[in-house]
Order: sequence, then C-alpha cells, then structure tokens
Amino acid sequence: MFSITNFIDEMIKFFPEIATEIEKTKSDYFEGCDTIIIEDIIMPRVVALLKKNVEFDKLKSVFAYFEIIATCADDKLSDVFSVCCLEILGNEKIILERAKQYMGPITTILQREADMALGRVVDN
Repeated sequence: MFSITNFIDEMIKFFPEIATEIEKTKSDYFEGCDTIIIEDIIMPRVVALLKKNVEFDKLKSVFAYFEIIATCADDKLSDVFSVCCLEILGNEKIILERAKQYMGPITTILQREADMALGRVVDN
C-alpha cells in the first residue's frame, strides 16, 4: 500500500524542481498540507505537461505511476488521489482527452467516477 508521503516523494522524482516548494509548504502549514501540495504544486505540473503534450515518456511514466496508485493506495491516498488528481484532470476537456491517452484502465474508471460524482456529463 502506498501512502500520501510515498506519492509526494515519487512525484518529486518526476518533478525535482518542486522539492523546495513542497518543503516550504510543509513548514508553513505543518500537518494537513497534503492536499495543498497535490492540488497547488503537483497537479499544475501534470496539467502543464498535458498542455504541452511533448514529453511523452514523462507523461507515460507519470500515468503509469497513477495506475499503480489507483490500485495500491491506502484509503487516505485513494480518497485524496480521486479528489486532488483525477477531478482536476476533468476540469478542462482538452486536458482530459490528452490524459486519457496515457491513463490505464483503472485510472480511467476512477476518473470517470470522479467526474460523475461532481455531476459532470461523461461520455458513455
């Protein structure tokens, strides 16, 4: 089982430039800043990668890791991953369409469920 700490540590490996920003956020907020880190620091990097749509290997690796998280997260990470990662991917149609090119089957299902929970119209 992967925890939020595992997730954040792994995302730093994908985006090393965020390490300092994450440490600053942790020192500013102490406990309970995991969702802030994921929503405000990590996911904007993922979305920016999808917007550029040029670093294909990195995108494949990030979404392969997302698929692992979708199947092996502890309960807390599973909830946070759904709300902070998968919902964000559905905020913009073009981003979601690009993300779907890299998502695995479980991530795809969970993202669709996240959109439905928000009342978004989803494709059949």
